[in-house]
Amino acid sequence: MILCCGEALIDMIPGETAAGQAAYVPHGGGASFNTALALGRLGVRAGLFTGLSTDVFGQQLAQALAEAGVDTSLAVTSPRPCTLAFVHLTEGDASYSFFDTGSAGSSLTPQALPDLPDSVSALLLGGISLCNPPAADAYLALAQREAGRRPVMLDPNVRAGFSRDEAAYRARLEKMVALADIVKVSEEDLSWLCPRGDTRTKLRGLFAAGPKLILLTRGREGAEAYLPDGQVMTAAAVPVTVADTVGAGDTFNAGFLAMAQERGVLKAAASGEIAEPDLKACLRFAVRAAAVSVSRAGANPPWRAEVPE
Repeated sequence: MILCCGEALIDMIPGETAAGQAAYVPHGGGASFNTALALGRLGVRAGLFTGLSTDVFGQQLAQALAEAGVDTSLAVTSPRPCTLAFVHLTEGDASYSFFDTGSAGSSLTPQALPDLPDSVSALLLGGISLCNPPAADAYLALAQREAGRRPVMLDPNVRAGFSRDEAAYRARLEKMVALADIVKVSEEDLSWLCPRGDTRTKLRGLFAAGPKLILLTRGREGAEAYLPDGQVMTAAAVPVTVADTVGAGDTFNAGFLAMAQERGVLKAAASGEIAEPDLKACLRFAVRAAAVSVSRAGANPPWRAEVPE
């Protein structure tokens, strides 16, 4: 089971009523929720460790996870409110306003960490769950405890404006990068994590911290995979009509992990020893899965049959 660790929230997506009035429509969201949901829909055994609300929005999240076959037995449930993220779209690109104070997710503490069963084969961490304590400290403690025992993939999905202490947030992400085997970044993430130099210089800076594989997503230009020995694999973007980009990177993560699991090369990817054909297959499948997601509103990842071969 691939265990996704991080926030589960509601994305309030702009829409309209039947009468044509502006409205917001609640969609399940959050980086780790999206990735777990996508993994389940892609036919991979997946779980979610998060602080999950029992309110009406939390019930919506739990139902969606159950329908995708995602295991939530490790989640910490509470009556605290669900985090809400109001989405603002500009030509399909999303920005967010978060309402998170006192939420079930943000209140998670290091003391709430579960013992992981042997069935957990890898961890995926990232998203706004790494921005602020106490939840951010809980996820860092989990990564520190499990690194070296299981492959760890990190998608920082940088949201510096959401952090209450940017210096502490940067220091925390630096620790997480050092613990991760696989790091996925967007161009914006990479520039924030490594502000100086060209792309190659920035990537060398990330590799120096310890990861064995870096995945770089470039939106309409596709994605690239980098190994420490200098090998580079590319996958072109799939032409689609973009509804919005909400959850695109999360679906990409799920697609990569799903294909790596299917081909039995997840550990090889985490060690940087993955063969070229396998890495290309994983990267291409990730791009195709993300293309389906961006073609529809909200974080609505595809089922396995919807991803073109």
